[in-house]
Parts: sequence; structure tokens; C-alpha cells
Amino acid sequence: MSEVIYWLFQIYSYMIIAYVLMSWLPNARESVIGDLLAKCVEPYLSPFRRFIPPIGMIDISPIVALIALRFASYGLISLIGNFV
Repeated sequence: MSEVIYWLFQIYSYMIIAYVLMSWLPNARESVIGDLLAKCVEPYLSPFRRFIPPIGMIDISPIVALIALRFASYGLISLIGNFV
């Protein structure tokens, strides 16, 4: 069970990374894949963007969001590991 949760968190992390990398390509976020990723990733990234302002032209909120997601995955996996 913990392996499934680990892989779900990994897939979501890759989705965040792909969404961030799509911002470097012109009109990539307006594609079907970009819209799908936006619907999945933006609800998670928006609270981080509210509290962490961009530094110049660089938005570091996805980095903080990925770190928080990693801590959440480790916490959830350890909780499940204790109950199983």
C-alpha cells in the first residue's frame, strides 16, 4: 500500500515539474496537455504562490511546493507503515 502512495506522489511531482517546464515553451500551456496539467496542478500551487512572491523573474513557489509534497508523502507513508 505504501508503494502505491509513493508512486502516486511521484507521478504528481512529475506533473508539477512538467507544468513548470511548459512555461518555458511558447503556447505549451494552451495545449490540451497544458490545460489538463493546469487543472490538476494549479489548485495545489496557488496557495504557495499567494505566500511566496517571485524573486525577479523566477517563481520559486513550485520548488517549495515540491518540498512540501515530499514531506507529506513521507509522513503519510510512515503513518500507513505504522498501522500495517
